Amino acid sequence: MTSVEIGRTDKFSMHFYVRAVFGILGSPRKFFDQLPLTIGMMPSLVFLVISALFFCAASQLNMPVHTFYITGAIYFFNAVGMVFIMAALGYLVMILSIGKKVPFGRVFSIYALCSGVSLLVSWVPYFSVFTEPWKWYLIGTGLTKGCGLKFKDAVLIIAMSLTIWILFYWSLIPIITR
Repeated sequence: MTSVEIGRTDKFSMHFYVRAVFGILGSPRKFFDQLPLTIGMMPSLVFLVISALFFCAASQLNMPVHTFYITGAIYFFNAVGMVFIMAALGYLVMILSIGKKVPFGRVFSIYALCSGVSLLVSWVPYFSVFTEPWKWYLIGTGLTKGCGLKFKDAVLIIAMSLTIWILFYWSLIPIITR
């Protein structure tokens, strides 16, 4: 699959969505190696939003009707918001630790595409045990193949950003439990 086969890089299309899903599922290394350097944030963001909407709708299958909108909104904003937060943390760690200058849009695209693909199956109960490590494997693959990082640098970025996020949550415990 070449960058031309993936689709236009400035606009979203369902062709891009289908190619991205099958490319990431079939051969993530090849997909991220051939991801155009000029990919913008918008196609990846729309990809993520569509996957998050599917995740929210599928997650609500066994929920009571009166909680549909509230829990759906919470799931949606969590799914999309976490990608922004983790992409920003990963980008910050990348700049501060290894000094690599990759545009944020590219880093965000990798996080959004990997998270979007994992959202397609993470609505199944107890599948998050499998989809979370798989998502981080895909992000690591995207960082090495799509951003030109070394394997150890990608592992460092993922480990440091997850550590920062966990420490942030732990710092909130005294505030929440008051």
